Amino acid sequence: MALLEIYQYPAAVLLKKALQVETIDDTVIKLVNDMGETMFEAPGVGLAAPQVGQSRRIIVYNPQAGSSNANEDTKEFKALINPEIIASSGSIVSENEACLSVPDYSCNVKRFETVTVRGLNLEGKKLEFDAQGLLAVIMQHEIDHLDGILYIDRISTLKRNMYKKKVRKGLTNH
Repeated sequence: MALLEIYQYPAAVLLKKALQVETIDDTVIKLVNDMGETMFEAPGVGLAAPQVGQSRRIIVYNPQAGSSNANEDTKEFKALINPEIIASSGSIVSENEACLSVPDYSCNVKRFETVTVRGLNLEGKKLEFDAQGLLAVIMQHEIDHLDGILYIDRISTLKRNMYKKKVRKGLTNH
């Protein structure tokens, strides 16, 4: 396994809709394993393929990975190929989110409390499950990445423009 570079806003790959995975082959399995290792090293609770420069509809996640009591036992992760949210329900909750591709910034983002997710596992088996709480937030956040949407696209225009200005200043100072 290898650590992958995490692309940061405004990288073009983060702003485009990712391509469907047609075949789950050794290349996809290696990418998934490398993404899992990268997610834990970062550290994060989820990672989408566009964040590592791959325009593929793949996510990896582990809600416990970001907890303060994370250990070797929590270094297992799950992967979804071609995931999609097929239903959402419950009250809209505002969670303080951060993102490995949007460094040094976090803010409240309105998300559904429960989502139903459909996708494939690494064996190509169809999965469908309900996600609630933190897992629901992770699913919405990571699947947004696959659609070229960053969490800063879901905040107020004022906050988004402040972040973009900060990034432009950082880019022009190098």
